[in-house]
Amino acid sequence: MPQLPDDLDAVAVRTWCSLALEALGRERAEIDAINVYPIADGDTGTNLYLTVESAAAAVEAVFAAHETGATAPATADAVRAMAHGALIGARGNSGTILAQLLRGMAGVLADGGDAAHLRRALTRAADAARRAVAHPVEGTVLTVAAAAAEAAEVGESDLRTVVHAAYAGALAALAKTPEQLAVLGRAGVVDAGGRGLVAVLGALVETVTGQAPVRGPRTAHGKAPTPVDGGSVVGLPVGGTPVEGVPAGGVPETGAPVGEGPLDCPEDGVAGPAFEVIYLLEAGDDQVARLRTRLDALGDSLVVVGGDGLWHVHVHVDDAGAAVEAGVEAGRPYRIRITHFATESGHDLRVQAEPAQRAVVVVVPGDGLAGLCTEAGATTVIARPGEPPASGELVDAIRRAHAREVVLLPNDAALRHTAAAAAEQARTEGVRVALVPTRAAVQGIAALAVHEPDRGFDEDVVAMTAAAGATRYAELAVAERQSWTMAGICQAGDILGLIDGDVAVIGAAVPATARTVLDRMLAAGGELVTLVLGEDVPDSLADALEEHVREGYLAVDTVVYRGGHQRAPLLIGVE
Repeated sequence: MPQLPDDLDAVAVRTWCSLALEALGRERAEIDAINVYPIADGDTGTNLYLTVESAAAAVEAVFAAHETGATAPATADAVRAMAHGALIGARGNSGTILAQLLRGMAGVLADGGDAAHLRRALTRAADAARRAVAHPVEGTVLTVAAAAAEAAEVGESDLRTVVHAAYAGALAALAKTPEQLAVLGRAGVVDAGGRGLVAVLGALVETVTGQAPVRGPRTAHGKAPTPVDGGSVVGLPVGGTPVEGVPAGGVPETGAPVGEGPLDCPEDGVAGPAFEVIYLLEAGDDQVARLRTRLDALGDSLVVVGGDGLWHVHVHVDDAGAAVEAGVEAGRPYRIRITHFATESGHDLRVQAEPAQRAVVVVVPGDGLAGLCTEAGATTVIARPGEPPASGELVDAIRRAHAREVVLLPNDAALRHTAAAAAEQARTEGVRVALVPTRAAVQGIAALAVHEPDRGFDEDVVAMTAAAGATRYAELAVAERQSWTMAGICQAGDILGLIDGDVAVIGAAVPATARTVLDRMLAAGGELVTLVLGEDVPDSLADALEEHVREGYLAVDTVVYRGGHQRAPLLIGVE
């Protein structure tokens, strides 16, 4: 079990970002489903995920750039990278506010990560986020952040007590949001942004204590639960030990909005502006102050966060051009994004050719397979060893495919949340995206082989999904250390044969291990074996394995591809 931190150092910040991303990945769809304020556009969970993903990537970059050795990067470098990454990657109203919360925390945590600094950091974050919003509304993420900061003021205490208290305060405030904001009460849901902040704070609890808060029982119809003891709700960590300061009950468990009344508008039920405008802006403080006044007169949901010459601007307006023009007058706007709420289609202000009807975007583990898939007409994203693609890369690939319909093949079970977030983001830009949950490159190859762009979209997706599902997959890997596996104890340097993700064979050499893996897989039947060789694997191995299949399994064909620089020396598929 990893050592629990006594303060929030760089390693703890890295862990927090990773766990927060995992938590938002799990809860993204549910948070999207309860997104009814300020606009019921169903993207709050996705926006929060993309924002934290950018923050986590920035922290990883700090660690990657740091010289190898016994020491980690400085805490100040890690927290500032987290804040900067969130700022440049913030999406939507909720993501922009979260970026300011993280920026406010970073300003204090850069000086220290003990309990006292964390208390001040939460207070600074809540105050900074409230100041960034032109017209703060209670019953939103701002209320939840303020409650977390207030609850964290538990006197002289250790770090674990502070994070428990902050989490408890956020939960209690989240349960009361339907009472504070009429549109939430009519829908019977809690605030989506607040729900996301609770997930982020829950990740902080897990970082510091080693125990992840879990939700309580689901309520009928997905409505927010009736508050217990004056509005309190609870999270229980793994193992059933109550979080200090939180009564029994559970995190508000919500589903799709219910109830009647207009949900696509602010609290008074009046239809809101037509466009969401977001951009990064390089400008001075005085120019930004004038910009706030100008944008406040143009629309609502105005949030301007940042500082030190770089700002993230978010506003809902009817005149998108005027909002961009205001940014040009204030400084240098870039990464401009305009979304029309009626169509949920994003525009990047560039005129493009007529899109194709359908395309396939596929993640591949090496440049060899990238060339193969490109020849087959797919748009590829290379997942280099130790560098899985972020959702932004997948969204960019979908855009490059430039099609009305896209089939996305992630080819890695670990990319399921990333791919889902990318697909959701692309849908807001007007692209019809189907995510086929391929877990290995050989499944992606099988799916691409049956792809027919001339047939109906649903029919094509079903055929590709069936082909992928009918393909068992395996890979060979080299054990890095002694460890226990499903096949027994392996030693460093052993060759591991993983079938469908689990270690099934432990061997001393690649050829013998590969033959054993093939025999295990073909024992259940098969018609086609696919072999994908790594960069340094000789052709003689493929020849030997082809001969092994030909001699032992007369009705089975074998096809061999060169994968190039990939993590595994050999990938195997059996259809």
